[in-house]
This record gives sequence, C-alpha cells and structure tokens, in this order.
Amino acid sequence: MTQPRRSQISLDATPYYHCVSRCVRRAFLCGRDGQLGRDYEHRRQWIETGMQKLAAIFSLDIAAYAVMSNHYHVVLYIDAKTARTWSDTEVIFRWQELFKASNLAQRFLQGASLDCSEKNKLKELIDLWRERLMDISWFMRCLNESIARQANAEDRCAGRFWEGRFKSQALLDERALAACMAYVDLNPIRADIAKTPEDSDHTSIQQRVRAVISGEQPKELLPFVGGERLNMPKGLPFQLDHYLALVDWSGRHLDPKKRGAISQNALPILERLGISAKHRLYLNRNFESRFKGLVGSAEAVRQVCIQLNKRWVHGIGDCQRFLSATPH
Repeated sequence: MTQPRRSQISLDATPYYHCVSRCVRRAFLCGRDGQLGRDYEHRRQWIETGMQKLAAIFSLDIAAYAVMSNHYHVVLYIDAKTARTWSDTEVIFRWQELFKASNLAQRFLQGASLDCSEKNKLKELIDLWRERLMDISWFMRCLNESIARQANAEDRCAGRFWEGRFKSQALLDERALAACMAYVDLNPIRADIAKTPEDSDHTSIQQRVRAVISGEQPKELLPFVGGERLNMPKGLPFQLDHYLALVDWSGRHLDPKKRGAISQNALPILERLGISAKHRLYLNRNFESRFKGLVGSAEAVRQVCIQLNKRWVHGIGDCQRFLSATPH
C-alpha cells in the first residue's frame, strides 16, 4: 500500500533524500526517439536548470543528480536550520518567486498597518510558506509541473506527463548517502550513454569534475567538507577527491566481465564507512530497486521505524547485509 509522504520524511532522522521522477508516456522525456524521429535532448537542460533555480529559492541543496531519457534522479539536503533564520519578509519574497502571495502579504510588504487578526493570519501564512520552502514534495511539485507544461506545449498535447508520485528514499547515514550518490552519478555509465563520469552530460558528477579542474566546487551543488569535526560547516561529510576516486573506481567495475580489486587504503572513504568492494559493486548496480523508503544501517532503520510508528520496512534485510558495519 502506498504510504503518505509525511510518513517517509523525518528531519529528526535525516536531512538527505533520494528522489526519482519518471515520465508516464511511452515517448521520451529526453534523448532521441528513433521510432518517431524526434530529438528531445534539449529537455535535459530544462530539468537541470529548473532544479538548480528552485534550489536557490527553497532551503534545499542538491547533493547529486542525473537526468536520463525517461526519468531523473536528485539527492536533496533539507536545510531546515537556514530556513528558520529567514525573516518574514524574506519568506514572502521567496514564495513570490514561485506563486503569487496573498493580498495580506502584499499589504505587509507595502508597509500597510495590519490589525491584530490580520497579523495572526499573516503569521500563519508565513509559517506555512516557510515549511513548504523546505519540503521536498513542494520542490518536486514545482519542478515537475514546470517541465510538464513546457513538454506539453512543445508536443501540442494535454494530459499527465509524470507518474502520479515521485519515489523517495530517506538516506539515514553516511553509508547510505555515499552509496546513493554514487548510484545516481553512475546512471549514464550503467545505461551505456557515457563512458566516463566527465562525459556524463547533465549530471552532478560532470559538474563537479569540471569545477575541480579549476580548483573550485560548483556553487549550485552541496559542497564536500570532509569528515566530522568541531564547528562542522554545512556540506557532504566526505572529501571531494575521495568521492571522485570512489565513483571512478566503481564505474570501472560495473561491467561483470571485469574483475577488479581494491586495496584497504586505496579509497579511504570505503574503509571509513566499512563497505567492502563486493558490497560496493552490488549497491552501484541495484541501489534503487533493492531499497525502498528508508535506507541506512539496519539499526538506523529500526530507530526511524520507532519514530514513525512503522512496524516493518521492506528491504531491512539488505540494509543489514550491505549497509551495516557488522552484517549478520
């Protein structure tokens, strides 16, 4: 049975979520349709530009993404701390980037005097908008509706463009986060539409590779800040060079015909997170299909089940096997 989205999202459990949205039509979302002789490649840029524009409005950061022919992946970080520091005025301005604000909010911005009941009503609206501006469901809704309108106009048709719901996975710990990001970044290579990460167009890994050549990290993506320490800044808890090496190594071993091995100290992130080479290969091929709503060590999943009053989660056995430090 499909579960309400609110039962799958808990900021107390994790701020990281992997989302996947798929096109409902036989026709391509992006890419080239040989049967109809149409080229939809330009739509990849619609999605890439759209998600980055929305991330600048929402209090959400993009950790990884990949735009494929009939679906896209995005790993999002919910920055609730920043959203709660926004002034009322900033919340209204941000909301107006997406939707028309109420007349009450417009009057407030114009400096009009509000009575007590109007102030209370405006506070309720601002609190609601603030929550929506750090909500992945509203982010995905805004992105998908915009893309659907553009595609329908281009195709000169009407009707549903996306599947009814996007898929989401809560990434409960660093093991799940690293495995999922690598899975997302390697999508074009698994699909054989790119040979290397730097050739994977419209992906976060290509954007990061291009930026690192100039000694920077892309401003549009959540940065890598290294391992945990005092006064930890916002960002991914890995080193960028370790992650790039991890993705490159994983990509070299996606083909079952190739037999590779990895030493204990070649990729520090693997040793630190306790994921063996064998398990890493499995996750890079099967992350999306193997795991469902909650992803992390078995203990992390059990703790979140208690918080969300869930009795059982599909895939907890694989979480124990592949993402726990001491599998049974």
